Amino acid sequence: MAVWNWYKGITPKTRVFIGVGIMAYAGLGLFLSDKAEEKFGLTPTEKDHEELRNALPKITTVERPDR
Repeated sequence: MAVWNWYKGITPKTRVFIGVGIMAYAGLGLFLSDKAEEKFGLTPTEKDHEELRNALPKITTVERPDR
C-alpha cells in the first residue's frame, strides 16, 4: 500500500502526467513490437496459421434423445 499512498499524495497534475506517460509507453511498445517482428522475420506464415487451427480443439454438438 506504500505505492498507493505515495500516488495519492502527489498532485493531480503529476498523476495525469504519469498516467499519460504509461499509456504512451504501452502504445509505443505495441507499435514497435510489430515493427520488430517484421524486421527479424518473425511474422507468422500461412503454415503457422494452419498449424494453430489444427491444434485448437474441435467442438461438436450431440443431440439428446427425447425422454
